[in-house]
Amino acid sequence: MDRRKFLLGSSSTVAAGLLLPRLGVASAATGGLPAGTVASSALDTLPGKRPLIRRTFRPPNFETPLELFGEAFTPNDAFYVRWHSGVHELALADWRLRVAGPAAQKPREYTHAELLRRFKRHEVAAVNQCSGNRRGLFAPHVPGVQWGYGAMGNAVWGGVRLKDVLEDAGLAPGALEVVANGADAPMLTGPDFVKSLPMWKALDPDTLLAFEMNGAPLSTWNGFPARIVAPGWTATYWIKAVVDLTVSDKPFDGFWMKTAYRVPKGMFGASGFDSQDTEQNSPITAIKVNSLIVTPAPGAILPLGQRATVMGIAWDNGSGILRVEVSLDGGASWRNARFGRNLGRYAWRQWHYDFTPGAAGSQSFMARAISRDGSMQVEQLIHNPAGYHHNLVQRVEYHVA
Repeated sequence: MDRRKFLLGSSSTVAAGLLLPRLGVASAATGGLPAGTVASSALDTLPGKRPLIRRTFRPPNFETPLELFGEAFTPNDAFYVRWHSGVHELALADWRLRVAGPAAQKPREYTHAELLRRFKRHEVAAVNQCSGNRRGLFAPHVPGVQWGYGAMGNAVWGGVRLKDVLEDAGLAPGALEVVANGADAPMLTGPDFVKSLPMWKALDPDTLLAFEMNGAPLSTWNGFPARIVAPGWTATYWIKAVVDLTVSDKPFDGFWMKTAYRVPKGMFGASGFDSQDTEQNSPITAIKVNSLIVTPAPGAILPLGQRATVMGIAWDNGSGILRVEVSLDGGASWRNARFGRNLGRYAWRQWHYDFTPGAAGSQSFMARAISRDGSMQVEQLIHNPAGYHHNLVQRVEYHVA
């Protein structure tokens, strides 16, 4: 298998991609974003996707427009795209998963068919969120892909438990981390995107080797033919097009673990990844409690005296959303929103709040989520060098006439 073929390099998909039409920017996708982020918010189409907000083309980084977050599960063709390198070109018949390493007592290699036949199928509904989601909202500016609100999505992931696959390879008593590598590789130079998971997370019964999202095979853009699903943790650990799992008895020291995706130690609490903690910093791991106002869109005009509904979503690390509160007076008072159905502990929770605008003019509403573990969205943004974990309480301006 040649893992160095890429869709964004020489294939016919690239040829089509280079001629992608640039569409207008929907106001709902850009309301409230800094000017620099708005300027990079052109809508483009990728093969098999509806128009998404293009942040970078090489590598492909496209986010979901705000108005598409109104559904319980994000449609596959609207799901955001995030790659650190070129996207692989890989036939399912050629794909193999290798499980080996110093702490694997019975190294194995599997085909797709063997994995499906050998292990029981499992599903989990979970939010997949880029660690840098909303990075474009940081002020002062921080480097990295300038995401707005849409580097995330909610899906039902189907596959086999990573635990079952690892245990089939015979875990040694000293097994510490599982190192995952995908079929992608650096486009020119630079470190290969390789990540590790602590053994406790890899063996969690909801951590998957997934082949499907929302009942359909993974697209190439979202990890075909198989990806890691680590519910409750940021998407940096959800390695796409995974081909190698190395069971290690030592902390993995590759660039994307040792140097990147780290924050000052204690800034966001304990990481849960002790083997990767240092005295100075820790890896980013679990998703922080957050919410998003989906409608009305920023700048919407609401009729005076007519009933209106604020709708949105809330999510966290799997602790569960306890409540969502809405404020119509700039945070002076808060009222509980009403929940939609519970889609699962790792999925987002839809919510809504009905009200009747009683005064004309420019106004705003705010929303904040509170998790069952006691955590709440922050009122002052926690600045960090790479713009991770943006979970500031959101304010949306609207006009009543």
